[in-house]
Amino acid sequence: MPILALAFLLSPLAASAAEREHYDLLLKGGRVVDGTGAPWYHADVAIKGGRVAAIGRLKDSDADRTLNVAGLIVAPGFIDMMGQTGASFLNDPRSADNLLRQGITTINAGEGSSDAPLGGKEAESAGWTTMAEYFNRLDKAGMPMNVAQTVGHTQVRRIVLGDTDRKATAEELERMKGLVREAMEAGAIGVSTALIYPPAVYAPTEEIVELARVAGSFGGGYYTHMRNEGDRLLEAIDEALEIGRAAGTPVHIFHLKAAGRANWPKMEQAIARIKAARGGGQQVGADIYPYINNGLGITALIHPRHSAEGFQALKKKLADPAARARIKHEIETEAGWENWYRHVGSDWDKIVLVQINAKPYAQHNGESLAAIARAAGKDPWDVFFEIAQEGAAALPQSMTEANVIRAMREEFVSFCTDMGPAGGPDVLGHPRGYGAFPRIIAHYVRDLGILSLEQAIHRMTAVAANELRLYDRGRITPGAAADLVLFDLDRTRDRSTFAAPNLPAEGITHVLVNGLLVIEAGKPTAARPGRVLRLKESPQ
Repeated sequence: MPILALAFLLSPLAASAAEREHYDLLLKGGRVVDGTGAPWYHADVAIKGGRVAAIGRLKDSDADRTLNVAGLIVAPGFIDMMGQTGASFLNDPRSADNLLRQGITTINAGEGSSDAPLGGKEAESAGWTTMAEYFNRLDKAGMPMNVAQTVGHTQVRRIVLGDTDRKATAEELERMKGLVREAMEAGAIGVSTALIYPPAVYAPTEEIVELARVAGSFGGGYYTHMRNEGDRLLEAIDEALEIGRAAGTPVHIFHLKAAGRANWPKMEQAIARIKAARGGGQQVGADIYPYINNGLGITALIHPRHSAEGFQALKKKLADPAARARIKHEIETEAGWENWYRHVGSDWDKIVLVQINAKPYAQHNGESLAAIARAAGKDPWDVFFEIAQEGAAALPQSMTEANVIRAMREEFVSFCTDMGPAGGPDVLGHPRGYGAFPRIIAHYVRDLGILSLEQAIHRMTAVAANELRLYDRGRITPGAAADLVLFDLDRTRDRSTFAAPNLPAEGITHVLVNGLLVIEAGKPTAARPGRVLRLKESPQ
């Protein structure tokens, strides 16, 4: 650069010209935690055209609107690494309120299942078949937050094979690959699996490698709820790493955990395996949620062999006393599968039930199965089988706080709710649906000091954005998308509990998505600036 030009850029005249630029919104006097892990600093942040336009002392700048945010933390919008679905926004944009009130501005949707592709009656009911059609519907409707989407392995397998327990033929595998290819062409960020649930549990590793390879050819990743999170946790991590290597894709492990008291020591080994892979040049990440109770469908407590013919066939089994006796014996005695009953020490008091569909028991949402049985004066096993026939969510207390903290300290770990949008007035069963991200700030940063504020924000934002290939988000820097959250550090806290899981968090004052306020002074606005965040790379 010529010396004269450099001198001009450094001159007071140039500085004053920059300060006089007109902005859409000016946030004045906040403490900026920029997402990079750097220490906080005082600065004004200017927004224009949905992007961060300037950072610094902008006292003479002009803006359509100026907010005095002194005393508040200004951070990049939080990214939920497992937000399940964006389809609920089509029916009710308010379903995002539970997430927005946590400061979440982007969700990663899809965990084995995904909202597209669809086939048969599902497609007729929804009004779309392909991922491209689904994305267009979301964009046209408008959303209160951003959605990144994986294409689900369960989804494509069910379309092609149904719920059957068998390997795909060569022709069927090609059809599945075609569905993944269409989704990637539409902008999906990768392929996801949920390998403890039928019918994905029936798929061999080679099938998943083939589908992940298609995603990898577009620059996408492999995102997995692994095949096992307890007795065979380490083997499941080895499989996930091998799929990534064979398919040529980055790997992301959803809600990393070591489930079951006997398996708690394995967390150290699990982390060591991931760190060794990263040390060898393999891109691997993971997320966690800040609770020791996980969440799953109640029928996941039953060996997956009984679900091979679908839920209706399982329901008939559960009504048969002889079949019940066999299933009970399996649950009580068999190892070698993801046996959640044994993971909690065979203690029904440690399995909370929510979203109970069986009417006689629905009033007991948020109570343990043992407590429900005591209230009904019945054997817990009879209550279990009755509720399982109608459906419910089970929240086993299978983890330990020490392991949550251990994983949280790793630089490759980001965070999730593993719940997603609330779906309007429906009560979410797990408190993480309303409280996960504020809980990290309140409990693990402020109360326990496990992470510094800067470290926690870094994991919630830049680390997560990198895992989703969203390189223009997760940081406060000029040119980045203006997804921002403003909060009072002293007041921020989660309020949701198992008994009252839909209590919104406190302390999150303002949330911006693509430069527009979706939470203002703690209240949702009607703005819908969210977008489908498509993967932009072309196939190799």
